[in-house]
Amino acid sequence: MEQPVDIGELDDRSSATSAPAGDDAPNLASGVAMLVSALNHVERRAWRAFLQTHALVARRLESDLMSTNDLPLAEFDVLFQLAAADGQRLRMNELADRVLLSRAGITRLVDRLVADDLVARVKCASDARGYYAVLTDGGMDRLEAATPNHMAAVRRFFLERFSPADLELLAGLLERAFPVK
Repeated sequence: MEQPVDIGELDDRSSATSAPAGDDAPNLASGVAMLVSALNHVERRAWRAFLQTHALVARRLESDLMSTNDLPLAEFDVLFQLAAADGQRLRMNELADRVLLSRAGITRLVDRLVADDLVARVKCASDARGYYAVLTDGGMDRLEAATPNHMAAVRRFFLERFSPADLELLAGLLERAFPVK
C-alpha cells in the first residue's frame, strides 16, 4: 500500500524524471506537477502547517474531551456558543455559522443535544418557520463541568507551544485572514 504524500515532499517528486509505472502514471505526474506549481515553497509550507496543526489539535482536543467528559468537541462548541450568546440562545442558522456546520449538520447535532436535555428547541415568535436553540440548565452544567479540563487541553496542545508575542502575532495574522465576528 502506498503511503500518503506529504505536500512538502512534492518538490522532490515533481523533479523526478521517471513517472510511476501503470496506466495512470501520466495523470499522477501531471497532478503532482500541478499541485507543486500552484503554490510556491513558502505558500505550500504555510498551508501544510496550517492544515496539519488544525487537524492534529482538533483530534487531540476531541480525544481529550471524550476521555475526560464523554463530550464530543462539536457538542462542546455548541454549548459554548449558546452560553456566550445573548439570552443563551441562537437561531439555528446563526448557530450553524458560529460552529462552522451546514444547516443539516447543525440540525442533527442539536437533535442529539435536545435528546440529552442539554439544549431546547424553541419556536421563534417573529418567524413561524424559525427556531432558536436554547441552552438548558443541564447544558450549562455539562459545559461548566467540561470547561476547566478543555481549556487546560487547549493550553497543553496548542497555546503552550508559543510565547505571548507569538500568540499576539498569530492572532493578528489569522484575524487578518478572516476577521473574528
